[in-house]
Amino acid sequence: MHPNKNRIRRTMMFLNAHRAGLVKDAYIYKPDSVIFDLEDAVSENQKDSARIQLYNTLKYSDYKGVERLVRINGKESLHWKEDIRAAVAGGCDGIRIPKCEYRSDVTLVEEEVRKAELEFQRPLGSTLLMAAIETPMGVINALELSQSSDRIFGISIGAGDFMRTMHAKRTSEGYEMLAARSQLVLAARAADIMCFDTVHTNVDDFEGLRRDTEQIKNMGFDGKSVISPKQISIIHQVFTPSQKEIQMAEKTIYGVEESAKEGVGVIVVDGQMIDIAMVEGARRVLTLAKASGVYRGDL
Repeated sequence: MHPNKNRIRRTMMFLNAHRAGLVKDAYIYKPDSVIFDLEDAVSENQKDSARIQLYNTLKYSDYKGVERLVRINGKESLHWKEDIRAAVAGGCDGIRIPKCEYRSDVTLVEEEVRKAELEFQRPLGSTLLMAAIETPMGVINALELSQSSDRIFGISIGAGDFMRTMHAKRTSEGYEMLAARSQLVLAARAADIMCFDTVHTNVDDFEGLRRDTEQIKNMGFDGKSVISPKQISIIHQVFTPSQKEIQMAEKTIYGVEESAKEGVGVIVVDGQMIDIAMVEGARRVLTLAKASGVYRGDL
């Protein structure tokens, strides 16, 4: 497995690849990942210059460990193959494929990525892929997309185009997104990959953002896209385990490991029945806690 396939991705911040002032030091806001956008954020007459800016940013800027993804243009455009070449040549960590509906949407990009890795002498398989699902057909085929390539690390829902194609309206409660979100997270878990939520478009609605993030976290999502640095800290806070959760995770791991030495598979911790199936979740809690800076243990 690719060493970075399951890294922590609570936040993925979109950046207009054409705007040098935005992209050169965006790591200071400490998102887990950035997505350099060559698609919707860039006007048609600026696509070529944005690609040049992207290459130079990837090649010469130190992002201090922040993952660097690139959203390419869709396959219906004239730009997507050159987008891939520039992204791979610059050394991106992964590519976000827009408007995925069928397995072929991923395999088509995967083949161009493989060609670019050979052309620019990057290790084969080093460029990960992410499938963005933005239509009803994509939602229906979420499992197919999740299993379409060994390079796929996650799938993501894009609400803008999805709402348009569904003839639906965004609400603060999020009822209109529930079916799609549920379908995506089910598919991602079945395929053992990650799942990411759409952006919260009102950048000053911090209460709504927190409510939105709490909902998707409780559903099982791994993270959320952001469009403003102001949104990052709130999302990280929601994904930060409480001290009570950390203590329970420690007790779970330690208790199950100790009971296993005695041949016991089920124990009771703080009044709750615990078995080995819960250890994976406990370790994820501690991994999130370490990423959030609130845990320094070694379990």
